[in-house]
Amino acid sequence: MAEEGGNNSSKSPYEEALDALSSLITRRTRADNSNMGDQFNVLFEHIKMLDLEEPISKMKIIHVAGTKGKGSTCTFTESILRNCGFHTGLFTSPHLVDVRERFRLDGVEICEEKFLAYFWWCFDRLKEKTDENIPMPPYFRFLALLGFKIFAAEQVDVAIMEVGLGGKYDATNVVQKPIVCGITSLGYDHMEILGNTLGEIAGEKAGIFKHRVPAFTVPQPDEAMRVLEEKASQLDVPLQVAQPLDAKLLNGLRLGLEGEHQYVNAGLAVLLCSTWLKRTGHLEDSCLEQTHSLPEQFVKGLTTASLQGRAQIVLDEHINIERQNELVFFLDGAHSPESLEACARWFLFAIKEDNLDQTLFHQKPDNYKISNELVSFRDGERAKRQSAQILLFNCMSVRDPQLLLPRLMQTCADNGVYFKKALFVPSLSVYYKVGSHSSMPAESNVDLSWQFTLQKVWETLMQGNKGSDAKSAYAVSDELKEDMEMSTSNCEHSAVFPSLPLAIKWLRDRVQQNQSVRFQVLVTGSLHLVGDVLKLVKK
Repeated sequence: MAEEGGNNSSKSPYEEALDALSSLITRRTRADNSNMGDQFNVLFEHIKMLDLEEPISKMKIIHVAGTKGKGSTCTFTESILRNCGFHTGLFTSPHLVDVRERFRLDGVEICEEKFLAYFWWCFDRLKEKTDENIPMPPYFRFLALLGFKIFAAEQVDVAIMEVGLGGKYDATNVVQKPIVCGITSLGYDHMEILGNTLGEIAGEKAGIFKHRVPAFTVPQPDEAMRVLEEKASQLDVPLQVAQPLDAKLLNGLRLGLEGEHQYVNAGLAVLLCSTWLKRTGHLEDSCLEQTHSLPEQFVKGLTTASLQGRAQIVLDEHINIERQNELVFFLDGAHSPESLEACARWFLFAIKEDNLDQTLFHQKPDNYKISNELVSFRDGERAKRQSAQILLFNCMSVRDPQLLLPRLMQTCADNGVYFKKALFVPSLSVYYKVGSHSSMPAESNVDLSWQFTLQKVWETLMQGNKGSDAKSAYAVSDELKEDMEMSTSNCEHSAVFPSLPLAIKWLRDRVQQNQSVRFQVLVTGSLHLVGDVLKLVKK
């Protein structure tokens, strides 16, 4: 262990572990063929090295794949079963701030002490037993193995495993006998790996189906549904379609995760949980047949579920909240055309004047303590305050901004909401290093070519809005035009900043100089960007 951490005494034990974890990150793209086929089978050798064959076979696992909604569905599922009294384990990806977010025990990320113990147990054993023929597992596969080790050692009643990418060759798919499987909404994402058609993508996701193990999906496009049904038939899998949850079943309460699309994920989660309960002998078949009510534990699970970075609203904690100035971040890690449209619809709902107060403090306990003074303050100031919507955006270069940005802009514009400025920034996260202590490249050395590409797409879209109403709505105020020397490229409707901290500083300066304006910043396009913003705006 000391050998891995080196002799740098200034690093904490946790930072030493993150350094060791960082050593497993390869520079290859995820589309590299080594992720597939024969290399996938090496995982079973790693499982033998870690003595996890029997523990995994005994786990009562819920396995979930899909293009969008995986994390939300898994979060609802975990919350329901935890409220039913079960000891839960939840494995998700990616993390936003800390890698320990990926491993949750009873709804809480694993503590540092336990993480370190399980991490080094797995890392040291694999270091000792691997060689040139069977090398160390790469980053994500190691994390999946670590997840199985944690849940086995902690003796969870149920392990909810979210697929990282695809399904068939995903590291979580070493599971041979899950209790039940779920496929969330399918769409075009990771096409460089999973295929160019919805059918091909569906085929990869259906790779988690196991012989005669019940599976559920949500309403899908015809092309995708045909493939799911075909794969299910081949494996004698009873496949059923879960309908969106009826909001009336929540007894006047709201889902813990915001957005209309979450009712689709909640409906799937309810069926996954009820099937898990039946197949593990905890529920009579008839108990959930009725559609007019849900058990109290299900309602509580659905209404108290929380997930960072999905339809999350955060006040900038570095701005003095007692003054009129205000900077509010609306965070959503949407990164596909469909999810960006859903994100836009949520954003439209969230910024409505008559909904902002209750939306802002609906689900985040860390905000409750300041809600009363803010609400009373807002009631008095509402009439004389203006709001300005800003977009803070980045996405991975494998995605097509020509598909993403028009969906976002048009959905907002159709409902009368126009972004006064779009800010494009590179990711703060260093992909080949895990941990906040990683050094950042100097701003002058950052490659911004991708951000310039995004900016060009945005400006072209703006020019395409020829209508006079749209032009006046998109007009950039004098307040926003000021002091753009921090940006690398300032155009009429957008700016590229060489770093996220500089973009945040520009926003804070605007807020301080324009105390009658509420700045509402939509942060989207990348979960990495959302995580980076959270690190900077939460004290």
